[in-house]
Amino acid sequence: MPITPGDAPRTPDVQVGPLDLVARVDDALAVQALAFGLSEEEIGVRHHIVLRHLMYPGCRALGATTPEGRLAGFVYGMPNDRAHWWSTVVEPYLRREGLEGWLDDSFTITELHVHPSFQARGIGRDLITTITDAVPQPRSILSAIDIESPARRLYRSLGYRDLARQVHFPGAPRPYAVMGAHLPLRRRSQPPVESD
Repeated sequence: MPITPGDAPRTPDVQVGPLDLVARVDDALAVQALAFGLSEEEIGVRHHIVLRHLMYPGCRALGATTPEGRLAGFVYGMPNDRAHWWSTVVEPYLRREGLEGWLDDSFTITELHVHPSFQARGIGRDLITTITDAVPQPRSILSAIDIESPARRLYRSLGYRDLARQVHFPGAPRPYAVMGAHLPLRRRSQPPVESD
């Protein structure tokens, strides 16, 4: 993938590439636990969820690794399917906004996490742009905790916009926002584009 000067990774020793998430699921969940604040119990539940997701058609994963092989971050996602649990939860919220069509022909970013010691170096941006650049879908959707955060600012800078807010997932203590962007994602050198 060609990188323009405005998109150059700020951590050249960390390389983004394909990740065997089945083999490195424990490493990935350790990163997620630190980045997202997961308990041991939550890690155990997510272990099974990640392995199940990896069996879905079109699911792909990328990792950001150091020269020593340490996982600094990861992303995985899949073509959205309205039958998947996540879609069944967010669909009523999107329908209320007249935006349920975003559930069709979209690539869902299921998880994106960067180890705290590697955050604010452009790794998350590199992971999400690289994974979405390789998909055939014309747009991408994701959910993020509905607070102003570095993650939400990153997503907005890439072209994601709020589709629905105050989305409540069963068992989640805080509400989420569902965000969507047309692909390819915006690069640093591109101005914001208004669209539906």
